[in-house]
Amino acid sequence: MPFAFPPAPLTGAATTTALAAADPALPGPLAALAPLLEQYGYPAVALFVLLDNCGIPAPGQTILVLASVYAGTGHLSFAAVVAIAFAAAVVGNSLGHLIGATGGRAFVHRWGPYVLLTPARMARADGFFARHGGKVVTVARFIDGLRQTNGIIAGTTGMPWRRFQPFNVLGAALWVGVWSAFGYLAGANIGAVYRTAVRYQLWLLAGFGLLVAALVLHRLLRRRGRRGRSDDDDADNDGGGDVGDGSAHPEHSED
Repeated sequence: MPFAFPPAPLTGAATTTALAAADPALPGPLAALAPLLEQYGYPAVALFVLLDNCGIPAPGQTILVLASVYAGTGHLSFAAVVAIAFAAAVVGNSLGHLIGATGGRAFVHRWGPYVLLTPARMARADGFFARHGGKVVTVARFIDGLRQTNGIIAGTTGMPWRRFQPFNVLGAALWVGVWSAFGYLAGANIGAVYRTAVRYQLWLLAGFGLLVAALVLHRLLRRRGRRGRSDDDDADNDGGGDVGDGSAHPEHSED
Protein backbone atom coordinates (compact mmCIF):
# COMPACT_ATOMS: atom_id res chain seq x y z
CA MET A 1 0.00 0.00 0.00
CA PRO A 2 1.52 3.38 -0.98
CA PHE A 3 2.92 5.48 1.85
CA ALA A 4 0.74 8.49 2.72
CA PHE A 5 2.61 11.77 3.20
CA PRO A 6 1.20 13.90 5.99
CA PRO A 7 -0.32 16.43 6.14
CA ALA A 8 -1.35 16.34 2.46
CA PRO A 9 -1.32 12.67 1.46
CA LEU A 10 -0.36 12.08 -2.15
CA THR A 11 0.29 8.69 -3.70
CA GLY A 12 2.65 7.61 -6.48
CA ALA A 13 1.64 9.45 -9.64
CA ALA A 14 0.18 12.45 -7.79
CA THR A 15 3.40 13.07 -5.87
CA THR A 16 5.53 12.66 -8.99
CA THR A 17 3.25 15.10 -10.84
CA ALA A 18 3.55 17.64 -8.05
CA LEU A 19 7.32 17.41 -8.04
CA ALA A 20 7.50 17.54 -11.81
CA ALA A 21 5.39 20.66 -11.84
CA ALA A 22 7.71 22.24 -9.29
CA ASP A 23 10.85 21.34 -11.25
CA PRO A 24 10.82 19.27 -14.48
CA ALA A 25 14.63 19.09 -14.29
CA LEU A 26 14.70 16.93 -11.16
CA PRO A 27 18.18 15.37 -11.08
CA GLY A 28 18.49 11.74 -12.09
CA PRO A 29 19.50 10.35 -8.67
CA LEU A 30 16.55 12.06 -6.97
CA ALA A 31 14.09 11.06 -9.68
CA ALA A 32 15.27 7.43 -9.47
CA LEU A 33 14.60 7.29 -5.72
CA ALA A 34 11.25 9.10 -5.83
CA PRO A 35 9.11 5.95 -6.35
CA LEU A 36 10.88 4.21 -3.45
CA LEU A 37 10.30 7.14 -1.12
CA GLU A 38 6.67 7.38 -2.23
CA GLN A 39 6.15 3.70 -1.47
CA TYR A 40 7.91 3.39 1.89
CA GLY A 41 8.35 6.93 3.21
CA TYR A 42 10.24 7.35 6.51
CA PRO A 43 11.45 3.70 6.75
CA ALA A 44 13.24 4.17 3.41
CA VAL A 45 15.05 7.22 4.82
CA ALA A 46 16.07 5.29 7.95
CA LEU A 47 17.28 2.22 6.05
CA PHE A 48 19.35 3.98 3.40
CA VAL A 49 20.93 6.48 5.79
CA LEU A 50 21.83 3.69 8.23
CA LEU A 51 23.42 1.55 5.50
CA ASP A 52 25.27 4.54 4.08
CA ASN A 53 26.87 5.13 7.48
CA CYS A 54 27.97 1.58 8.33
CA GLY A 55 30.16 0.60 5.40
CA ILE A 56 27.57 -0.32 2.76
CA PRO A 57 27.41 1.97 -0.29
CA ALA A 58 23.81 3.20 -0.39
CA PRO A 59 22.17 6.46 -1.53
CA GLY A 60 21.64 7.69 2.02
CA GLN A 61 22.64 11.28 1.31
CA THR A 62 20.51 11.39 -1.83
CA ILE A 63 17.38 10.10 -0.14
CA LEU A 64 17.95 12.55 2.73
CA VAL A 65 17.94 15.44 0.26
CA LEU A 66 14.89 14.08 -1.57
CA ALA A 67 12.93 13.54 1.67
CA SER A 68 13.75 17.13 2.66
CA VAL A 69 12.46 18.37 -0.69
CA TYR A 70 9.23 16.46 -0.05
CA ALA A 71 9.07 18.03 3.40
CA GLY A 72 9.47 21.46 1.82
CA THR A 73 6.41 20.79 -0.34
CA GLY A 74 4.38 19.64 2.67
CA HIS A 75 4.30 15.91 1.91
CA LEU A 76 6.58 14.84 4.77
CA SER A 77 7.29 16.24 8.21
CA PHE A 78 10.63 18.04 8.12
CA ALA A 79 11.17 17.42 11.85
CA ALA A 80 10.55 13.69 11.37
CA VAL A 81 12.95 13.50 8.41
CA VAL A 82 15.70 15.22 10.42
CA ALA A 83 15.14 13.12 13.55
CA ILE A 84 15.01 9.81 11.67
CA ALA A 85 18.06 10.58 9.53
CA PHE A 86 20.05 11.76 12.56
CA ALA A 87 19.26 8.63 14.57
CA ALA A 88 20.01 6.35 11.60
CA ALA A 89 23.34 8.10 10.94
CA VAL A 90 24.45 7.75 14.57
CA VAL A 91 23.38 4.10 14.77
CA GLY A 92 24.95 3.26 11.40
CA ASN A 93 28.33 4.74 12.29
CA SER A 94 28.17 3.06 15.70
CA LEU A 95 27.65 -0.29 13.97
CA GLY A 96 30.64 0.51 11.76
CA HIS A 97 32.78 1.17 14.85
CA LEU A 98 31.59 -2.11 16.37
CA ILE A 99 32.49 -4.00 13.18
CA GLY A 100 35.94 -2.44 13.14
CA ALA A 101 36.55 -3.02 16.85
CA THR A 102 35.53 -6.68 16.77
CA GLY A 103 36.79 -7.86 13.40
CA GLY A 104 38.86 -5.09 11.84
CA ARG A 105 42.23 -6.14 13.27
CA ALA A 106 41.80 -9.75 12.22
CA PHE A 107 40.80 -8.65 8.74
CA VAL A 108 43.84 -6.36 8.45
CA HIS A 109 46.22 -9.08 9.67
CA ARG A 110 44.73 -11.56 7.21
CA TRP A 111 44.31 -9.40 4.12
CA GLY A 112 46.32 -6.25 4.82
CA PRO A 113 49.53 -7.41 3.07
CA TYR A 114 47.57 -7.92 -0.15
CA VAL A 115 46.65 -4.21 -0.21
CA LEU A 116 50.06 -2.98 1.06
CA LEU A 117 48.68 -2.40 4.57
CA THR A 118 51.71 -3.58 6.52
CA PRO A 119 51.93 -3.71 10.34
CA ALA A 120 54.15 -0.60 10.26
CA ARG A 121 51.57 1.33 8.24
CA MET A 122 48.80 0.12 10.53
CA ALA A 123 50.79 1.39 13.49
CA ARG A 124 51.09 4.80 11.83
CA ALA A 125 47.33 4.78 11.16
CA ASP A 126 46.76 4.03 14.85
CA GLY A 127 48.93 7.00 15.80
CA PHE A 128 47.18 9.29 13.32
CA PHE A 129 43.73 8.37 14.61
CA ALA A 130 44.92 8.75 18.20
CA ARG A 131 45.83 12.37 17.39
CA HIS A 132 43.24 13.37 14.78
CA GLY A 133 40.48 10.74 14.95
CA GLY A 134 37.90 13.15 16.36
CA LYS A 135 38.33 15.61 13.51
CA VAL A 136 38.16 12.81 10.92
CA VAL A 137 34.94 11.35 12.34
CA THR A 138 33.33 14.81 12.53
CA VAL A 139 33.88 15.75 8.87
CA ALA A 140 34.01 12.29 7.27
CA ARG A 141 30.33 12.16 6.32
CA PHE A 142 30.79 15.01 3.86
CA ILE A 143 33.25 12.93 1.81
CA ASP A 144 32.03 9.90 -0.14
CA GLY A 145 33.98 6.83 0.84
CA LEU A 146 34.89 8.19 4.26
CA ARG A 147 31.20 8.53 5.12
CA GLN A 148 30.81 4.77 4.70
CA THR A 149 34.08 3.72 6.34
CA ASN A 150 35.10 6.19 9.06
CA GLY A 151 33.35 4.25 11.82
CA ILE A 152 34.98 0.99 10.73
CA ILE A 153 38.40 2.67 10.55
CA ALA A 154 37.92 4.24 13.99
CA GLY A 155 37.06 0.86 15.49
CA THR A 156 39.91 -0.91 13.72
CA THR A 157 42.49 1.62 14.91
CA GLY A 158 41.29 1.24 18.49
CA MET A 159 39.57 4.61 18.95
CA PRO A 160 37.76 4.24 22.32
CA TRP A 161 33.97 4.07 22.18
CA ARG A 162 33.53 6.92 24.67
CA ARG A 163 35.80 9.18 22.62
CA PHE A 164 34.23 8.13 19.32
CA GLN A 165 30.59 8.76 20.22
CA PRO A 166 30.65 12.56 20.83
CA PHE A 167 32.33 13.12 17.46
CA ASN A 168 29.96 10.63 15.84
CA VAL A 169 26.94 12.53 17.19
CA LEU A 170 28.42 15.91 16.21
CA GLY A 171 29.25 14.70 12.70
CA ALA A 172 25.75 13.25 12.24
CA ALA A 173 24.14 16.50 13.39
CA LEU A 174 26.24 18.59 11.00
CA TRP A 175 25.73 16.26 8.04
CA VAL A 176 21.97 15.84 8.50
CA GLY A 177 21.54 19.52 9.28
CA VAL A 178 23.37 20.71 6.17
CA TRP A 179 21.80 18.34 3.66
CA SER A 180 18.26 18.44 5.06
CA ALA A 181 18.32 22.26 5.11
CA PHE A 182 19.74 22.17 1.59
CA GLY A 183 16.87 20.05 0.28
CA TYR A 184 14.19 21.89 2.25
CA LEU A 185 15.32 25.36 1.13
CA ALA A 186 16.17 24.44 -2.46
CA GLY A 187 12.55 23.57 -3.21
CA ALA A 188 11.66 24.11 -6.85
CA ASN A 189 15.28 24.92 -7.68
CA ILE A 190 16.52 21.55 -6.46
CA GLY A 191 17.73 20.49 -9.93
CA ALA A 192 20.16 23.36 -10.46
CA VAL A 193 21.16 23.57 -6.79
CA TYR A 194 21.79 19.83 -6.51
CA ARG A 195 24.05 19.80 -9.56
CA THR A 196 26.02 22.73 -8.14
CA ALA A 197 26.38 21.02 -4.77
CA VAL A 198 27.57 17.77 -6.35
CA ARG A 199 30.12 19.71 -8.39
CA TYR A 200 31.48 21.38 -5.24
CA GLN A 201 31.49 18.05 -3.43
CA LEU A 202 33.67 16.63 -6.21
CA TRP A 203 36.04 19.56 -5.76
CA LEU A 204 36.08 18.88 -2.02
CA LEU A 205 36.91 15.23 -2.66
CA ALA A 206 39.68 16.22 -5.07
CA GLY A 207 41.06 18.69 -2.53
CA PHE A 208 41.03 16.02 0.17
CA GLY A 209 42.92 13.66 -2.16
CA LEU A 210 45.54 16.33 -2.86
CA LEU A 211 45.88 17.01 0.87
CA VAL A 212 46.46 13.32 1.59
CA ALA A 213 49.01 13.11 -1.24
CA ALA A 214 50.82 16.20 0.08
CA LEU A 215 50.96 14.75 3.61
CA VAL A 216 52.32 11.45 2.30
CA LEU A 217 54.94 13.24 0.19
CA HIS A 218 55.93 15.43 3.16
CA ARG A 219 56.32 12.37 5.37
CA LEU A 220 58.44 10.58 2.77
CA LEU A 221 60.71 13.59 2.28
CA ARG A 222 61.10 14.07 6.03
CA ARG A 223 61.95 10.40 6.49
CA ARG A 224 64.49 10.57 3.68
CA GLY A 225 66.01 13.68 5.29
CA ARG A 226 66.31 11.92 8.65
CA ARG A 227 67.89 8.92 6.97
CA GLY A 228 70.40 11.17 5.18
CA ARG A 229 71.34 12.91 8.42
CA SER A 230 71.75 9.54 10.14
CA ASP A 231 74.11 8.35 7.39
CA ASP A 232 76.14 11.57 7.73
CA ASP A 233 76.41 11.09 11.49
CA ASP A 234 77.58 7.51 11.01
CA ALA A 235 80.19 8.69 8.51
CA ASP A 236 81.42 11.35 10.94
CA ASN A 237 81.71 8.80 13.73
CA ASP A 238 83.68 6.44 11.51
CA GLY A 239 85.98 9.29 10.47
CA GLY A 240 86.56 10.25 14.09
CA GLY A 241 87.52 6.69 14.91
CA ASP A 242 90.08 6.61 12.11
CA VAL A 243 91.65 9.85 13.30
CA GLY A 244 91.94 8.51 16.82
CA ASP A 245 93.60 5.32 15.61
CA GLY A 246 96.04 7.28 13.46
CA SER A 247 97.14 9.50 16.34
CA ALA A 248 97.83 6.50 18.52
CA HIS A 249 100.27 4.82 16.14
CA PRO A 250 103.03 7.49 16.27
CA GLU A 251 103.06 7.37 20.08
CA HIS A 252 103.49 3.60 19.95
CA SER A 253 106.37 3.88 17.48
CA GLU A 254 108.21 6.41 19.70
CA ASP A 255 108.13 3.94 22.58
